[in-house]
Amino acid sequence: MASTKEPDGEGPAQDEGSHDDERGVYGISVAADLAGTGVQNLRLYERRGLLEPSRSPGGTRLYSRRDVHRLTRITQLLAKGLNLAGIAMVLDLQDDNTRLRHTSGDEPRPPQQEQGDGRAAAP
Repeated sequence: MASTKEPDGEGPAQDEGSHDDERGVYGISVAADLAGTGVQNLRLYERRGLLEPSRSPGGTRLYSRRDVHRLTRITQLLAKGLNLAGIAMVLDLQDDNTRLRHTSGDEPRPPQQEQGDGRAAAP
């Protein structure tokens, strides 16, 4: 099988069709660098329940690509002015939405165009 790099050039090469997004492969300092935040922030996010990295048999935190994506999302929401409680709510709603779409097989729909008066245009 052919190996591919992440589109952004970061992360380990993966076999096409591989589902390793949930496997912890990054140490805490690497995950913090990839997400553009500090190591202490990752520990705080874990204490607040925003993140649950896997652990090695020795207890070392191991972050997956999914965790790094979540960390990036947390950083983006913080930059928009949300506090950690608000971010927890947003992430929970996004997770629920993704889970529902996955179980129903629905694809995301493009946003509806608004008319000049703020109402959605008729299809």
